[in-house]
Amino acid sequence: MKEIAVIGPTASGKSDLALRLAGENNAYILSLDSLSIYKEIDIASAKPSLKELSLVKHFGVNLILPNVEFSVGVFIQEYLKLKELCLKEKKNLVIVGGSSFYLRTLVQGLSPIPDFSQETVNKVQKLLIDLKSAYKILHDVDIEYMKGIQESDTYRIRKMLLIYIETGLSPTEYFKKNPPIPTIKEIPIYEIDVKRDYLRERIALRTQKMIEMGLIDEVCALEQKYTRAPNALKAIGIIEVFEYLDGRVSKDEMRELIITHTAQLAKRQQTFNRNQFPQRELLSIENIYQSATHFFKD
Repeated sequence: MKEIAVIGPTASGKSDLALRLAGENNAYILSLDSLSIYKEIDIASAKPSLKELSLVKHFGVNLILPNVEFSVGVFIQEYLKLKELCLKEKKNLVIVGGSSFYLRTLVQGLSPIPDFSQETVNKVQKLLIDLKSAYKILHDVDIEYMKGIQESDTYRIRKMLLIYIETGLSPTEYFKKNPPIPTIKEIPIYEIDVKRDYLRERIALRTQKMIEMGLIDEVCALEQKYTRAPNALKAIGIIEVFEYLDGRVSKDEMRELIITHTAQLAKRQQTFNRNQFPQRELLSIENIYQSATHFFKD
């Protein structure tokens, strides 16, 4: 089994490249996309079409409902199960997507999390009723670590509180005593090199296509079924539609907001990739195709 990772900003052409590489090199595809994991969020996530999903077997897509919490630990388990399948079926693997945080976790590892007693779980649930106070508890014991967590990040505040109350250790102390263990020790990582102006044009075209495909109707259906509470429904492409539905912006303004916010996301993704994957190869799509093909055939 051979595996590669293809990363890059949103709308840079990763999915088409992954399909091409997987189809020609006896490979499955593992999606690194924080929104495509959800069922029913199809247009807003720019998920591969049913036809594309049928051409090559995809994993990490349509795993859970939008109102179910998803963690990076679940993603790692998905990867481990897929790796076992690839070995069994003599398949290669193309890991692809814009949510490079998942890839970083696979490469750099994840610290083991302790088992939490019911008493700890109950105590944390009570503390989370006042999220600001819950954040302050952690901030007072570990200022530096909590600088990287927003006061509104319920998921991470809950996780850190569970660790702190169960072990008596601050997050920094706990993770120092329990260093991460890499899941993938070595993998070629290719990032698509794309000019910002060209990328913005692609983002604008994709946004218009999403609207024409029924983005607004999809968001209405999601809201009716799940309300606006789930974190999955706070993603770019969904929150702007809510603003339109609330009458705060026109349809044209909604489209421009999606384009602007997506372009800002793309810039953050490029910065993250540059900082977290210094070993990556930054190449054009065609050069990645040639390099990856050579890697698989070698």
